Amino acid sequence: MRIWVPLPDTGVHQQITGLHIASPIPYRIARESRYRNLSAYFDFNPRRARAPFDIKLTFRARRYEYKVALPLGDPAPSPRPFPPNVARFLLPDHLVPINGVIAGLSREQTAGISDPLAKARKLYDYVISTMHYDHAGTGWGRGDAIFACTARHGNCTDFHSLFIGMVRASGIPARFEIGFPLPLNQRKGKISGYHCWAEFYIQGTGWVPVDASEAWQMPARHNYFFGALDQSRVRFSRGRDLVLNPPQAGVPLNYFVYPYAELDGKPFAHIGREFSFRDLTPESGSSPAK
Repeated sequence: MRIWVPLPDTGVHQQITGLHIASPIPYRIARESRYRNLSAYFDFNPRRARAPFDIKLTFRARRYEYKVALPLGDPAPSPRPFPPNVARFLLPDHLVPINGVIAGLSREQTAGISDPLAKARKLYDYVISTMHYDHAGTGWGRGDAIFACTARHGNCTDFHSLFIGMVRASGIPARFEIGFPLPLNQRKGKISGYHCWAEFYIQGTGWVPVDASEAWQMPARHNYFFGALDQSRVRFSRGRDLVLNPPQAGVPLNYFVYPYAELDGKPFAHIGREFSFRDLTPESGSSPAK
């Protein structure tokens, strides 16, 4: 049995401290090379486990608002090439093509627009006005840009896969991030599932965050979530089609926010999971955090 547990990492917009893993079996922490995502890796013989057991991950997180000052006006596109670590986010993912219907839709929506920032805004507005956030039927939740384009509904992965595909098709690098939302106006409680968002790259400005699905659900913050993310989230990983460290035997992961396991080299889905949070106050011996 092999298990990979995703781990949050400190970055510009979040600080992770006190990370602790309680487990009856040994593990090691590794970072994959393509996106630099962290995970705890467990490799053991399940026949030696006398009973079911828990692996418990705890940490302290301080998350900051992520807001970018967007340029005003319509500057001419920069002739400079993108840095290599940015240019790779122009490439397609398995479920996010940049040709065919996605490319055609991108061209249609950005016709007559030369400014990359204005293109990205037009595509952001298109996703929000066209998509509908719901979990009806099947096919949603995989981050399949073609499904999102045709079905026009889904969750955050579907919203942002369509956005990323169209933005890349228009020549703008874009990338996918995923983690967990922290419920607004709550001090503690369960977290039912993941949340994801996206970033796109503008020469002279850098990475610009967007959260199209949150903007759909909160129309009053439509403008805010183009260029900003609130602090009520914790990022766990970046990217799609992930090869872990050490590499899994199965196909690349669509995204990595839940533990992934393999038994005898085959994906093993029968692992329970639950997530919770609580605010830390100054009285508890720490700065305010989640």
